[in-house]
Amino acid sequence: MRIAKIKNILYVENGIGYGGAIICLRHLVRQLDRQQFNPLVITGRKDLPYQDIPKEAQWLPIIDRHIDIVGIRAQLLNNETLSSIPCVLWLLNQILARLDDVFNFLPFFVQLLWTAWRFNADLVHANNEPLCNRAALLVGKCLHIPIVSHVRGEQKGSRMMAWAYRLPSHFISVSQWIAKSIQETLHVPAEKISVIYDGIALELLNMEADGLAFRRLNAIPVDSFAVGLIGLLIPWKGQELFIDAAITLRDKIPNLKMLIVGGTPDECVAYEVMLRKRVNEEHLDDLIVFTGHVTAMEQVYNGLDVVVSASTSPEPLGTVVIEAMAMARSLIGPRHGGAAEMIEHLKTGLLFTPNDAMALVGEIERLYNDPKLALQLGYDAREYALKTFAVAQHTEQIQRLYHQLLQ
Repeated sequence: MRIAKIKNILYVENGIGYGGAIICLRHLVRQLDRQQFNPLVITGRKDLPYQDIPKEAQWLPIIDRHIDIVGIRAQLLNNETLSSIPCVLWLLNQILARLDDVFNFLPFFVQLLWTAWRFNADLVHANNEPLCNRAALLVGKCLHIPIVSHVRGEQKGSRMMAWAYRLPSHFISVSQWIAKSIQETLHVPAEKISVIYDGIALELLNMEADGLAFRRLNAIPVDSFAVGLIGLLIPWKGQELFIDAAITLRDKIPNLKMLIVGGTPDECVAYEVMLRKRVNEEHLDDLIVFTGHVTAMEQVYNGLDVVVSASTSPEPLGTVVIEAMAMARSLIGPRHGGAAEMIEHLKTGLLFTPNDAMALVGEIERLYNDPKLALQLGYDAREYALKTFAVAQHTEQIQRLYHQLLQ
């Protein structure tokens, strides 16, 4: 009897920070059938949260940002003199792009190619959009092996992006909304796209996690009505909108606490500074709490009365939405992108008009004034999550796709 060769799968993650994409990847490689597949995870970062990856799989960090091009570009855009001279700004952007190629992209690509060749990779799984993870796609092309691209973001349809989307053998879309965007904007054939919802290791979620411990850590009184916006501190995650809502709600809900939960990528440190400055200048320090990065997320969910996703741009399928549902929390999300696809208004959560702080205020007030509704929404959300986001189902679908591509 012939024994099938175990296939080596090279996973490449080079997102902006430790967020939903890498969390879902860790769930996947933890569940992967080791009698069929041998995973190696490559990340462009190696700070503390990433150092737990060896618990699930082989891990090798290859730094992909030796020069902070994003930070430099942001400083240039904030310079009023330079930003007022279009031709100079264009020229500086071109110079920065070439510096990015030489000092960031090229070293990462060379090391990744060498690693993939040494690993004898049978398939490359790029865990981010084709354009930002183009090094992984080019490695797959150089080695003549199948390439899977996990698409988690909105597509803009630029010429460079259109080129990058021609490279993968197959796409995994995390929502129907993303799949439609790929087809309409970048003309990717439907047969090259599989919609596979992100998976959560439901069996690992501690429903009895001590939410009071989270409150004590952040000086949140037991009787406070705690509303949390969870996500990396990135402008499109909606922290400014959340602060706008807090200004109105402080006169409407007694003992209110508004928590901004999440770490800050290096490129967005200036954004966090701006948020904290605004909170201070508007005298919101007693109302808004910045928790920073939190590892024990079950305690966070159980410590909050309401979980908010407030992305100002359509988000493919936020991990926060999945986790909050699985933890039976009352959830509010924007009526666009993956949140609108996953949340059934007044059944598994509440939806509000995107970018509308007053609409968000209204839904938070609704839950404050109707605790029974909040409990029922959480219960129904968990029932839905258990049926839809089981990581075993997610992993099985991806393994079937690997087999198809490797035949």
